[in-house]
Amino acid sequence: MATGRKLVIVESPTKAKKIGGYLGDGYTVMASVGHIRDLAQPSQVPSADKGHFGKFGVDVDDDFKPYYIVDGNKKKTVAELKKALKTADELYLATDEDREGEAIAWHLVQTLKPKVPVKRMVFHEITRDAIHASLNKTRNVDDNMVDAQETRRVLDRLYGYELSPVLWRKVGPGLSAGRVQSVATRLIVERERERMAFVRTAYWDVVATLVTKDAQATPFPARLVELDGRRVAGSKDFDDQGNPTDAAKKDDAMRIDETTAREIAAELKSADFTVTGLDTKPYRRRPQPPFTTSTLQQTAGNRLSMSSRSTMRAAQGLYENGYITYMRTDSVTLSQEAIEAARDDVSKRYGKEYLSEKPKQYTTKTAGAQEAHECIRPAGAHFRSPDELASLLPPDQLRLYTLIWRRTLASQMADATGSTATVHMQAPSAGHGIAHFQASGTVIAFLGFMKALGEGNGSRNQRNKGEKHQEESSNVALPQLDRGDVLNADDVVPDGHETQPPARYTEATLVKTLEAREIGRPSTYASIISTIIDRGYVYERGRALIPSWLAFSVIKLLEGNFPQYVDYRFTAQMENGLDMIAHGKEKGKDWLTDFYFGAGENSAKTTSQIHDGLQKQVAQLGDIDARAINTITIGDGLQVRVGRYGPYLEDTVNTDDEGNPKRASLPETVAPDELTIEKGHELIATNAGGPRELGEDPETHGKVEVRKGRFGPYVALTLPEQETDEAKAPTKSKTAAKARTSKKAAAAKPKMASLFKTMDPETISLDDALRLLRLPRVVGEVEETDEKTGEVFSATIQASNGRYGPYLTKSLPDGKSDTRSLAGEDEIFTVDLDKAKELFAQPKYGNRRRGGAKPPLRELGPDPDNGKAVTIKDGFYGAYITDGETNRTLPKQYTPESIEPAQAFALLAEKRAAGPAKRRGSSRKGTTRKTATKKTPTRKASTKTTRSKTTRSKTTTSKSKTAASKGTAAKAKPSRRARQSVAESQVKEA
Repeated sequence: MATGRKLVIVESPTKAKKIGGYLGDGYTVMASVGHIRDLAQPSQVPSADKGHFGKFGVDVDDDFKPYYIVDGNKKKTVAELKKALKTADELYLATDEDREGEAIAWHLVQTLKPKVPVKRMVFHEITRDAIHASLNKTRNVDDNMVDAQETRRVLDRLYGYELSPVLWRKVGPGLSAGRVQSVATRLIVERERERMAFVRTAYWDVVATLVTKDAQATPFPARLVELDGRRVAGSKDFDDQGNPTDAAKKDDAMRIDETTAREIAAELKSADFTVTGLDTKPYRRRPQPPFTTSTLQQTAGNRLSMSSRSTMRAAQGLYENGYITYMRTDSVTLSQEAIEAARDDVSKRYGKEYLSEKPKQYTTKTAGAQEAHECIRPAGAHFRSPDELASLLPPDQLRLYTLIWRRTLASQMADATGSTATVHMQAPSAGHGIAHFQASGTVIAFLGFMKALGEGNGSRNQRNKGEKHQEESSNVALPQLDRGDVLNADDVVPDGHETQPPARYTEATLVKTLEAREIGRPSTYASIISTIIDRGYVYERGRALIPSWLAFSVIKLLEGNFPQYVDYRFTAQMENGLDMIAHGKEKGKDWLTDFYFGAGENSAKTTSQIHDGLQKQVAQLGDIDARAINTITIGDGLQVRVGRYGPYLEDTVNTDDEGNPKRASLPETVAPDELTIEKGHELIATNAGGPRELGEDPETHGKVEVRKGRFGPYVALTLPEQETDEAKAPTKSKTAAKARTSKKAAAAKPKMASLFKTMDPETISLDDALRLLRLPRVVGEVEETDEKTGEVFSATIQASNGRYGPYLTKSLPDGKSDTRSLAGEDEIFTVDLDKAKELFAQPKYGNRRRGGAKPPLRELGPDPDNGKAVTIKDGFYGAYITDGETNRTLPKQYTPESIEPAQAFALLAEKRAAGPAKRRGSSRKGTTRKTATKKTPTRKASTKTTRSKTTRSKTTTSKSKTAASKGTAAKAKPSRRARQSVAESQVKEA
């Protein structure tokens, strides 16, 4: 490595390489690869400090003093940085200018302990001019920003380590609570509750397709809006329970049913429609501001179907390679340089008429915005077009860059203008009075900024974006009409609708809601959404975010026992408190004291702000009914129980013969709002009706049943009870009675066999069930020669079904065996001795290669990104989507038959963008690989190891003898440190 007199440290290797090329030989640019140290896990705290730091890695009694360590995978990085620092006469810290970047810079100073001048470089884009300019505008590390970031880190540790154990005890192991992730999960759960409580209501109207007398005019649709002087009711006139709203009652809105709608349609097919009014209004649409982190994630999700995680990953790559400005910002401000570059580009590409009259500067309206950076835009004083970068960027980065480039140019362009026309018509119906119809259309006369966005053209009408309900008139092309014109009906049809529940959150709408409520920071939204998905609280169906039943239990516990910590306003106030610390208006230790210990009467807080802290609330926590927490009522005696092995349905009203509630497994494809009372009873009747008896086994006279278990359907053979003379004899010894009971239980255990994938539990016959229960099937015997002794022996070949599929087994001497896989389950019953000999004649793994790949389960067509054929295949771990290079496990909410091709393409694109899976040593800005180096042990070390092993051996032997002498089975118990380490690994902060 070449060394220089100035050492520059950044976060990622990509960023280091780019900046190093701009600075030249006088500088050494190195990467810290994210944070070089972090809060210690309690198990990593030395014994001497356990009393102070052992619970959190933070001493809550000493101003929340943190215990930091350099983790094992970063020690090599630190050593390299220290070595480089010895030959440098200046240290430049060039980490990102946000709180986390500032904290990384502070940790570098604290760890490296430089004896040379330290300067903080600040830049918002990685271009040659920006980097060189930042060398002349250095500053010191901002202690207030560091205080805010470290306060946030400690806060998340306290929050997670206090609340997560409550979830472990009452809901399930491995769960976690987080300051923002729990609130985000609550938003999704509450939306699902609204959908579950929603009552759909049907309503009807009528649509007429009208034509003018001009034969060349295009027919256009019009919708019934008023009948006999009364407004026709639409979706907005019904509440969530299907009842008319107060506004609908006030207007006396008419709800039309199907019968009435069909009568009106029949009566109007031959009627004349007379134009009674024309309203024409000017249309103007203004460009939106340039992107912030939040709006970029929203727009990329809506237009490119990119997840927040994929969006930020692609943006990170674009930033580090110098193509866009810093991607973590809540500012919409454009620099003067950027405004000039955008206007110059617009003028050259589209003409000066497409420029706005004056340069446009935007301001952030979001409350709490820090505006520390410029907006997200193409980097530099000259914007490179997507065409220039087409061969340099991966597909996901190119699509995102195009989006950013277009939005930036559009922000300096003229408004789109046109006109909107609304036509009112009426026609007489024979039995329902005068029917009033309406049609609307918008014509764009001048595209303005829409030209850059690729929207619309001068001759087409623009349909409104967003979710408009069907009762509103669609924007259509309208012919030239005048008041009094008479139109004919080309067709008149009744149109039925149903009120719709609130739409589920998508990643884009969740990001928008979190930002609007000031919960968390836009730069963290991608990781928050990823966390709640990874934890199993939320899963995706298409783009919709659906909460699991597990999430219902977790939120139910937190709402009932810690309402303050999942309250939206309280969470926003916590974020505002961190802002105050970053601005130097509060101190982190004071803020943490109020949070953890509470704001008591001696606090500076007002009376309304006095509250108990987290510590006291957890300590005073009373008994929590775990059963109630893990029960979600559906209605009519049905309830969902979240159990150890997943959620299941329980009917508390209709019990089985023994008085126990009937139960049924819940399919993973059924969302909570889809589990209606009717659906629940159907599942109970289908899955919880008890075993279905198939008949009697003629050999054993046992009962053969088909059952449904946790791992799928299976058949069971229950033998009849046979009471022997031994069983009839009286038992005096308790030990003998216990042994007899054990034997009886073992004898009563039925023989079981899983159904083949091709078998249906509803149609399986007794003969098929008996064949399964008779497995393994003897195929035949062959003469074999023992290679070692030369002796000839008879080997039995059997066909069976196992964990990894159907296979053949050949018995060998000394209890050993040889195996070969079969192509399918049906071959278990059809394979003969000759076929078996042929398979065993092949190398053990040869028949896998010889058999070739399994045919795909479904073909989806060419991938829109690379043109490769996309299929769904059956793999060892289940179905997966593949284009031949990239594989993506099929999410559990889909089946190979149900998933849409577009959804599969989006999943592959996300996996492709994610790249290879990171190792455990991965960090915020990059990944490091820990290289194992084998050291030659010295004689002393070897002796020490031998003694250690001997000591352990003696200790183990002694313990074993002690256990044996007591007549008990010695069961190994993990050490306290091991148990604590496992517990810590389950707590992950948001």
